[in-house]
Amino acid sequence: MKVSTRFSDSIHLLTFLVIYKGKTTLSSNIIASSLNTSPVVVRRLMSNLRDAGFIKTTHGSPDPELLREPKDISLLEIYLATEGKSPLFAIDHETNPDCIVGGNIQPTLTDYFSHAEIAAEAVLGKISLQDVIDTILVKEAAKKQAENSKEE
Repeated sequence: MKVSTRFSDSIHLLTFLVIYKGKTTLSSNIIASSLNTSPVVVRRLMSNLRDAGFIKTTHGSPDPELLREPKDISLLEIYLATEGKSPLFAIDHETNPDCIVGGNIQPTLTDYFSHAEIAAEAVLGKISLQDVIDTILVKEAAKKQAENSKEE
C-alpha cells in the first residue's frame, strides 16, 4: 500500500508560495518542478487548499495567494484539509481469528494507535506553517554557509 504524500506536498506547496512570492511566477509548472511532480497534481492540491480556505486562486492567473498568515496555520489544519480524518495507521483485519495473536491484534493495536494519533495531532496542532518556513530558511542559510566555507 502506497502512503499518501498529499499532506507533505501541501505543506511544501504553501511554503513555496510564501518563500517565492514576488521572486518568481507561482505557476503550477514552477511549483510542480519543486515538488518533482506534474502540474496536474499541483492544481489538484491547490484546489483542495483553496476549498479549505488556505489560498485564493484565479483561473488562468499564476499567482495563488495565502489567505491567512503562516503563523496562524497549523500543520494539523493542513493535515485535516488534505487527508481528512483518515487514520495515520492501518490495521490488517484479515488475520486468523483462531490464532492467539490474529484474534487479538486488532483491538490491541486500535488502542495503541489511537493514543499515538492523538499525540501526533497534538504535536501537529502546535507547529505552524511559519515554523516550517523559518526552519527551511535556517537550513538553507546553513547550507550556503557550508558551501562558502568549502570554497575558501
